[in-house]
Amino acid sequence: MSDPVAGALPLDSQTLGRAATVPLDRAFFGHPRGLSTLFFTEMWERFSFYGMRALLLLYMTAPLAAGGLGLDAARGGAIYGLYTSMVYMTSLPGGWIADRLIGQRRAVLYGAILIAMGHFSMAFPVTTTFYLGLFLIVLGTGLLKGNVSVIVGQLYSPEDQRRDAGFSIFYMGINLGAFFAPLVCGYLGQKINWHLGFAAAGVGMVVGIIQYLAGAKYLGEAGLHPTPAASPSAAAALRRNATIWGSLAFIVLAVLGVGMATGTIPITAAQLADAAGYFLLFLTLGFFGWLFFAGEWTPAERRRLYVIAILFVAAALFWSAFEQAGSTLNLFADRSTRTSVFGWNFPSSWFQSMNSAFLFMLAPVFAWIWLRMGKNDPSSPTKFGIGLILVGAGFAVLVVAAQLSANGAQVSPMWLTVVYLLHTCGELTLSPVGLSAMTKLAPVRIVGLMMGVWFLATSVGNYIGGRVSSFYESWPLPNLFGAVAAFGIVAGLVLLVLVKPIRRLTETSH
Repeated sequence: MSDPVAGALPLDSQTLGRAATVPLDRAFFGHPRGLSTLFFTEMWERFSFYGMRALLLLYMTAPLAAGGLGLDAARGGAIYGLYTSMVYMTSLPGGWIADRLIGQRRAVLYGAILIAMGHFSMAFPVTTTFYLGLFLIVLGTGLLKGNVSVIVGQLYSPEDQRRDAGFSIFYMGINLGAFFAPLVCGYLGQKINWHLGFAAAGVGMVVGIIQYLAGAKYLGEAGLHPTPAASPSAAAALRRNATIWGSLAFIVLAVLGVGMATGTIPITAAQLADAAGYFLLFLTLGFFGWLFFAGEWTPAERRRLYVIAILFVAAALFWSAFEQAGSTLNLFADRSTRTSVFGWNFPSSWFQSMNSAFLFMLAPVFAWIWLRMGKNDPSSPTKFGIGLILVGAGFAVLVVAAQLSANGAQVSPMWLTVVYLLHTCGELTLSPVGLSAMTKLAPVRIVGLMMGVWFLATSVGNYIGGRVSSFYESWPLPNLFGAVAAFGIVAGLVLLVLVKPIRRLTETSH
């Protein structure tokens, strides 16, 4: 399952540079005992997240008579894009809060509690509590997602050779949660009651909280304290400013939420989604404007920044197609795909587990291929190009499937199976090298900031993917899927053409 946070953090300079705070032990498959605590915390968090995500757009677009919100795909897709993009965007302030104010350990705990509260809010059949739940999950995920991975890094000393293997084990927890979540929450939500599915996601997060607290003793000092301020006065000023700005933000959000719920503030969720799109656009342009024009870079550093900009665009395009698993692919599975095999019926949300299943099978194969290729291992831009072509090819397959379903026919589940297979191959080609390329290309003094670039690309991609699903009911499906396929394949081919010029820009692009 796509997870740019956990997959990238082993290369984060702050994580690498921080000494381990627990004694060396090998109690968990040769790794620190605390890794098991974080493994299951992440597994249950991903269970809750992907279980809810498998139901989200289906619930919003389900008729009122079927217990849904009765939204059309345009409004539902806009809300979905807003939600998924903000989940990744809030990881940036969540990391800052942990680093400067409360430490990663408390950030993970508070985030998990907010996530559980969010899911249980969605368990009530009330529109207001539904949106409140989404808001709480966004805040909670921002606090938990990146910080739990940082704690994993702090279990190892910088010289510990087990670090990369430890993150690989941790990543398996992500995929375990993502695999079982649609099977459990999807069944409960689609076959019994939507809100029971949301509640099951909350129960999973509560289990994660309990085992996190029970296993905290195995984490030692890892993530327990924030980064020390330069002086006591600086620490006091930081806390004071954080309290002031945090209180103002809470008041503004509370007034906005109450106003929207009561109708006194005539702003809809779709309008908020539109505003978020402009915010992401200006944030992206502002960031790269500062990067290129405000910094004092050497000629070599500036050339590498050009490469970073190219890879940023490629990553955003990839995630915009890949992350439609929870939107357009979910709608196609529910409305146009036969959800039965040999007479056995299953919920359409179960297709969401295919990505994780293929990851389990193919990740060792891809690792062996890259290792086997040795010096011929493709460069990062080449892998990005291949990943884009594969994700585009998945939608090209859907063009044929959409044509077969044009008259209301239900197509074979093998069509979506092939799509998820191609998308997983694309993910395994692009995602593991993403932040690695960013951090290797970045000037040393801003290498930590490149984590933000990867988050930003993921957030932009998720937003675009959600907005694309807004056209599900207004465009002919072959045209919609064909446009996405064309963007992916053409972007991938262009990037492959640019591989040699990119290599000339920097020798570290490999």
